[in-house]
Amino acid sequence: MSAETNASDLVQVVALLGAGVIAAPLFKRIGLGSVLGYLAAGLAIGPYGLKLFSDPQAILHVAELGVVMFLFIIGLEMQPSRLWNMRKDIFGVGALQVGACIVALMAVGITFGQSPIVAFVAGTGFVLTSTAIVMQMLEESNHLQTRKGQRIVAILLFEDLAIVPLLAIVALLASNGETVSLLERLKSVGIGFAALAALILAGRYLLNPFFRLLAKSGAREVMTAAALLVVLGSALLMETAGLSMAMGAFLAGVLLSESAFRHQLEADIEPFRGILLGLFFLGVGMAVDLSVIAANWQHVIIAVIAYMIVKAAVIYGIARVLGTSNAESLGRAMLMAQGGEFAFVLYAAATAAGIFDGETNAVLTATIVLSMAITPLVVAVYVRLAPKPQVDTSGLAEPESHEENVLLIGFGRFGQIASQPVLARGYTMSIVDRDADLLREIGKFGFKVYYGDGSRPDILHAAGAATAKAILICIDDKEAAIKIAEIVRQEFPMTKVMARAYDRGHAIDLLKAGVDYQIRETYESALNFSNELLQVLGEEEEMAANLIAEFRENDLERFALEQVGGIYAGRSLIKGNAQPADIVAAKTGRDRERRAAEQAAAAQGAAT
Repeated sequence: MSAETNASDLVQVVALLGAGVIAAPLFKRIGLGSVLGYLAAGLAIGPYGLKLFSDPQAILHVAELGVVMFLFIIGLEMQPSRLWNMRKDIFGVGALQVGACIVALMAVGITFGQSPIVAFVAGTGFVLTSTAIVMQMLEESNHLQTRKGQRIVAILLFEDLAIVPLLAIVALLASNGETVSLLERLKSVGIGFAALAALILAGRYLLNPFFRLLAKSGAREVMTAAALLVVLGSALLMETAGLSMAMGAFLAGVLLSESAFRHQLEADIEPFRGILLGLFFLGVGMAVDLSVIAANWQHVIIAVIAYMIVKAAVIYGIARVLGTSNAESLGRAMLMAQGGEFAFVLYAAATAAGIFDGETNAVLTATIVLSMAITPLVVAVYVRLAPKPQVDTSGLAEPESHEENVLLIGFGRFGQIASQPVLARGYTMSIVDRDADLLREIGKFGFKVYYGDGSRPDILHAAGAATAKAILICIDDKEAAIKIAEIVRQEFPMTKVMARAYDRGHAIDLLKAGVDYQIRETYESALNFSNELLQVLGEEEEMAANLIAEFRENDLERFALEQVGGIYAGRSLIKGNAQPADIVAAKTGRDRERRAAEQAAAAQGAAT
């Protein structure tokens, strides 16, 4: 019996993975987005499709961790100063939009014959936009870090915060006028504030020393486990205090946003986030109860249309009143017109409190799920039909070169010296290193250096390699430097790569790996040392300089000849388009001339 159960579980796991792997790329390829693909796949394998799953709520319960991890990663991008700069969007635009939508959607419910309390709770649930869907679609469209994307993120943050007072209001409405103990209310508020304070203090004083201690162990799996511990522990603390798990994860991300371990954390969490978020959308697709929709299809369809149209109209109107452009207002309205996953929590609380009966809860839940399912389709249609905005660049100056980004991997003695003139000139530089003690020391001097393994593609992406103008490999480890060079050349083929080489053999290997420029770490200092030595020995300054120049030329020729098959030709170390064969011929000719001169001198000496 146990073997049969295990086989059944394995079939479900394979079905989930297979459905996501097939549907998401397919829907994205045809322009409908991966979210709609996951939803369709969930519907196909769920209770009303192939019946491989009978309890989609169990899947959703686990998959909600994907939303939690997503908000943690968003928090890592939101430094406290940046969040403070967004306060007007969060508490201004966010509060205005939520309040106006609640009033408008409550009016829709009353129009359909609902009691004021039921209409309020039903409308309020639909106001809470799906953070998972909106964030995923913003990320896929590369709008997450734009100004309009950040405004939407700010509104979503306010909606996440709003779930706390809304749950309290539901509990108050369920009391049917009975007096709620003031002490109980103060106790709940106090627990919430205590949990927030504990999380902030832990993030401020404990997390960085904690990760530094773990980094010294050198165990990569321990760092991954610690990252998961921080995310899930923060979420658990907030949920235990009666707040939102997502809010706890977001705050943890914000508190770690200025940590030197930020990129490492993001890279460790990203695989879990992606899988669980896809699982969440699969669960939402499974949760579409076709029997409820079939029995109440008129109510569900009318509710979806009415709620989405009214909510979109209110969002658009508020955006226009606040001076947002027509295109951005329409885009925000289309993207945020659906209900969200927090509505399930609110409706469940209302049902438990007796505000909703079972049928009302089922119909409203189906309304939310259906609105979430059709949102990617609505947005895809809007994107195709909406006129493409024309960017006016008149009167704008061209970007200056010093605004380009540089990624430096390895901040040891070589990287520190190489970075100083670049930083002094005003170029922006992202620095990645694995030495936790070094990070702690140089952090005192204001350097923004992040902990991470530069040989991992996910770390490179998180550190901004995709947008860097140049990537500098300045680490001590020869094999790791070659590996990084190969990964960078494969992942970012258009980016210039410059590397520090340990010795001649390492320099050749780096060039084979595809770097654009390399220099042996002791080469220039040794030549300068030799130049000074020649002068100490009595040589004239000009003679010493000529000897050093001749050595450079000979070394350059030997370096080119030592490369297998002339791998490196015509790049920065060989001037012009000379090939190794040309250099051989030139050197052979000079050798002949030198030997002829020596023979002539010897003959002249003999004659004398």
